[in-house]
Amino acid sequence: MLSSPLSGSADDADPRRNEVVSHCGDRLLPRRLQSIMEAGERIRKLSHMSSAAEPSPVTAFESLAPVKLTGKQAAKKKSLLRQERRRNERRRENEPNSGPEPQATMNWPVVLWLGALHVGAIAAIWTFTWQAIILTVALHWLTGCVGITLGFHRLLTHGSFQTSKPVRWILGVIGGLAGEGSAIDWVANHRKHHALSDQPGDPHSPHDGPWWSHMFWLAYTLQGEERERHVRRWAPDLVKDKGLNWIAAMFLPSHFILGLILMGAGYALGGWPMAASFVVYGIFVRLVLVLHATWLVNSASHMWGYKNYETSDDSRNNWFVALVTYGEGWHNNHHAYPRMAPHGHKWWEFDLTYNIIRLMKVTGLAWNVVDYKQKTLGGEQR
Repeated sequence: MLSSPLSGSADDADPRRNEVVSHCGDRLLPRRLQSIMEAGERIRKLSHMSSAAEPSPVTAFESLAPVKLTGKQAAKKKSLLRQERRRNERRRENEPNSGPEPQATMNWPVVLWLGALHVGAIAAIWTFTWQAIILTVALHWLTGCVGITLGFHRLLTHGSFQTSKPVRWILGVIGGLAGEGSAIDWVANHRKHHALSDQPGDPHSPHDGPWWSHMFWLAYTLQGEERERHVRRWAPDLVKDKGLNWIAAMFLPSHFILGLILMGAGYALGGWPMAASFVVYGIFVRLVLVLHATWLVNSASHMWGYKNYETSDDSRNNWFVALVTYGEGWHNNHHAYPRMAPHGHKWWEFDLTYNIIRLMKVTGLAWNVVDYKQKTLGGEQR
């Protein structure tokens, strides 16, 4: 499992820490105050890493598990975080040896891929069938929930749980069928997002414009040698996985294979009209819906909603995004505790993806499930 020296331990995230005191120098300090002091030190370390040399991929996506504060303490911490962000920006501007960010050019293969999907979805007007609607809903859940939110995000990006290599590869295939690129590229971009969230260098921050964060950033993703350096820095663990590399190479062929399977199933059920309906809805309509649902996490969940935790970015909890992304919309919770398998931290914040992880754990398909709130790792008291 990927870990980080900058991420809080399960004990650090325990809400009961406020009732404990620990010795600091020649006096006793409340555990909450000591935690805040430690948090400041970790943030300073992280800022130095991001200015002199970008964080390693092992630490890049591991945000500090924060203390939940109220009143004046929360306002003061928020002000300090803003000041820290401004200092980071000035430091990057004034450092002559830091070098500019790689300049991405228009990625025409991505533009053509996304454009073709949206144009193809228009055919839904003439190919509607109820059978195709059911197929779309089922494949939306399979590729969007199981593939992206559970596989690409919580397993491969954050190591929220562990599983066997065959299951890992199966999730890689299913996630690839969501049309969002290979697991390697997806994870690299997302880890960089967590390391630089809503700061210069974030691949998709609404600070650069709502539509940029929603989808336009994809038109300028890195290519060639720049892309190779990017994935080696942010996802070296996945680059070394031969199975995931083969799955990445099969990204486009896998969609054509799925299209042929859907065409054959539709033809068997209702001839060519049903075949066309299955392909249009099962491929084009479903992919457009999955893509925009995922993109809402990058855009809407950094603009609208509420916060349970004060973080150094603009992440928000958004109930609508959580609904269409199977729990990913509880985004402020996630940015506060990136490795936690559950994203819903309040009783009303339903997280379907986490419940699937729980089911996998019961059946032996998942273990070492990270949940700081329960002070457990893999279901065992620490």
